[in-house]
Amino acid sequence: MNATLMAPSTQYQACIDACNKCAQLCQECFRMCLLEADVKAREHCIMDLVDCAEICSTAACAMSRRSFHVNELCSSCATICDECASQCSKFPQEHCKMCADACRQCANECRKMDNMV
Repeated sequence: MNATLMAPSTQYQACIDACNKCAQLCQECFRMCLLEADVKAREHCIMDLVDCAEICSTAACAMSRRSFHVNELCSSCATICDECASQCSKFPQEHCKMCADACRQCANECRKMDNMV
């Protein structure tokens, strides 16, 4: 087998790491938001957390296998991460702040990929 086909996706690694971190923090924030007293006020945020975790996981997997659709997935991931960061920023809890930061970092990495691929 050709060694290049087996080489790690180093050009994608920073974005893969950012996507995985964002997915994890979105899942954790989702769980914590469900336990907050104002859960109804967080409905939009909670839905965005689920969407964000899903697209981040999908984008990381696609980059890992060097999918032909990395460009489109990273573009969508950046858009959804921006929306999730905006929603999380509306709430004062530390888990929301950490999630918003991870979403912003992921969006930035995804934009780099969108421009690179």
